[in-house]
Amino acid sequence: MPELPEVETIRRQLEPEITGRRIVAAEVLDERWARPTRPRKVERALAGRTIEGVERRGKYLLLRLEGDSTLAMHLRMTGNLLLEDGSPDPPYLRAQLRLDGGRRLLFTDPRRFGHAVVLRDHELDEYFAARLGVEPLSDALTAAELCRRAAGRRAPLKSFLLNQLGVAGIGNIYADEALFRAELHPLSPAGSMKPEDCERLRLGIVEALEAGLRSGGASIDDYRDARGQQGAMQDEFLVHTREGKPCPRCGGEIERIVVAGRSTYFCPSCQRRLRRRPRRGARSRAAT
Repeated sequence: MPELPEVETIRRQLEPEITGRRIVAAEVLDERWARPTRPRKVERALAGRTIEGVERRGKYLLLRLEGDSTLAMHLRMTGNLLLEDGSPDPPYLRAQLRLDGGRRLLFTDPRRFGHAVVLRDHELDEYFAARLGVEPLSDALTAAELCRRAAGRRAPLKSFLLNQLGVAGIGNIYADEALFRAELHPLSPAGSMKPEDCERLRLGIVEALEAGLRSGGASIDDYRDARGQQGAMQDEFLVHTREGKPCPRCGGEIERIVVAGRSTYFCPSCQRRLRRRPRRGARSRAAT
């Protein structure tokens, strides 16, 4: 699934190319792309609008349109957003925006999980508040904020990072990479972190995401950038998909386990497993 670095790479490529362009026509070729809204309603809402900006929120790509409306798109598992100049239609085309000047913005998706919604600008905050937490590359992500969001949670750190209501934009790849950088075991209870652990995790998150951005994202399976090119982050993985290979930090063997239904890669030798912290009431009873 494209994560924050992949979506941000697409955003950076599209912004100078389509900002100021007018959507001549919109075509929803697969009704699932716009569900539950009817395809014709979405097409009418987009046609004739000028794109005023390209933004990102978590794993969502936002086209800000004139008239106080926004097209929010999520690539899900296998979606791609491609900008083309007169090439034949790619396979698995689900929707397209025809822009003035002859270019098209194409949404392709083999597994058909990707979706889009047109929102009024005043609806954006409420829509994303129910779906996304703090932006990890913003000043809002601090060690104190991480500790606050993790407090009392028994779920493993890997599950905590995958929950978009905690930290937005992190998926399976960058959760593994962030935890390795932070030297934290993926099965550690999220609520077991001390302030120094939260700071290491904050730095690990930022470093992993910035590495992904420098490499143009990771192309393990279907991901392509807006130009149809693969990213290179898969060549820079420290632990993800490296089962049985030596740890780049300590030389131990990288292992694979399953956490929250996702393949999880880590070094058992140098990623410390934190112990669950007892609740205050339990400590008081033990003392008496």
